This record gives sequence, structure tokens and C-alpha cells, in this order.
Amino acid sequence: MSGHSKWSKIKRKKGATDAKRGKLFSKLIKEITVAAREGGGDISGNIRLKTIVDKAKQNNLPIDNIERAIKRGSGAEAASENWEEIAYEGYGPGGVAILAEALTDNKNRTAADIRHIFTKAGGNLGGSGSVAYQFERKGFIQVKKDTITEEEVFEVALEAGADDIEDGGDMWDIYTEYTSFNDVKAGLEKAEIILANSELIMQPISTVRVSGKVAQNVLKMMEMLEDNDDVQDVWSNFDFDESEMEAFEG
Repeated sequence: MSGHSKWSKIKRKKGATDAKRGKLFSKLIKEITVAAREGGGDISGNIRLKTIVDKAKQNNLPIDNIERAIKRGSGAEAASENWEEIAYEGYGPGGVAILAEALTDNKNRTAADIRHIFTKAGGNLGGSGSVAYQFERKGFIQVKKDTITEEEVFEVALEAGADDIEDGGDMWDIYTEYTSFNDVKAGLEKAEIILANSELIMQPISTVRVSGKVAQNVLKMMEMLEDNDDVQDVWSNFDFDESEMEAFEG
């Protein structure tokens, strides 16, 4: 199981509370609005918008909220917010690369907040491009193991154009090229396979192994960044044993 998949598993378990869900809904609405603003409100012609709307539905964001956010972003309704997309890059404990993607209406506030988190965690915030080259944009799809056999998910996903399929514990983790992401999703859905999660991710080209206190500090830093209202997604190239996840969750 990759580092990204392990972090996704932790987020699923920790994000079940109402407070966490409310914060997730706020971030989803913000990203839907920006995606509609940048690429238009037609989901069929806006890959980014379709991806985030699908993610919003998977996380039970009400349809009315989704439609309202699309209207605000596409100009059908006035939107006073002026969000700007910024990526913050640097290194965390153990030298792991950290990439935090944010949507902010106040760059000074967000930069100060992110710098504080890096410093508090014992990391170093770098400049633009300092770690981004260590990642590549990929598609990531998860299917619950109890809904499909191993043979079926491999056959359908690979035929649809998936790059790789991993055992993600209670999930099958499917990775795709960015350009084939929607084709793979469509192939799985055509086969009536229920998707538990689907999103575009920044996958590390190589990973840094961490353990013990360093691993726990990396996970705490990831959680602090995720909890920031302006941060939409956090990516890292860490990897660790399953026992580190269990210790963090406990």
C-alpha cells in the first residue's frame, strides 16, 4: 500500500465526525466554485469540475450545495470571493517532500499560517518548484473489496486503461494516467462497479521511508496542514509500516 493510500485511509477514519465533515464540505464547495469559474459550468466539458463534483457526491455533499457552487463559479450567480490557487512546497520531518495546494482570498494570511505549520513541525518551507518536480499528476480510484472480486476489478480496470492496481487493505487502489482518468472511471461505472472514491492526486515519483517518532511527526504535520481552512489537498512522498498508522490512529 502506497504512502498516499495509507494517508487516505487515515483521513477516512478521522474525517467521520460532523466537525470534520463540515470543514470538508466547505472545501469542496470552494473548489467546485473555482473549477466552474476557470473551466465553465458544463461538467461534461470540464474534467476538473466533474472530478470534484463526483468527489463531493461520494462525500454526501447535498446536490443543492453543488449546483449553487457551480452557478456561483460560472457567473450564473454573483460571487464576491476572489480565491487564488497557490501551491506551498517544502520539506517535513525526515526530509520528506510536502506539497500543499491551497485556495485563498488572502495570500499573506495563508502563507503565514503554512510557514508556522512547517516551522512547528520541524520542517522548512521552500520556494516555488522546490519539491513539485518530485510528483506527477495521476488519477486515483478506490473500490471496496467487499463489492467486487480481485479478478473482476483487475480485468475491468486494466481493460479500461488503468496503470496499476494495489491492495489497499479494505480497498482496491487503482492508479491511472491523468489523461485516462475519466475513461477508466467510465469503464468501471459501465461494469456497474461502485466507486468508493475517485480523485486526481499528486503521486510521488519516489518515496522516503520514515518510522517511529519521525513518522508520527510527519503524520501530525499532514493533519495540521489538512486542518487549515485554506488548504485543499496535501501530498507527500513518505512511506511507513502499517504499525505507524495504527499508532497514529490510537
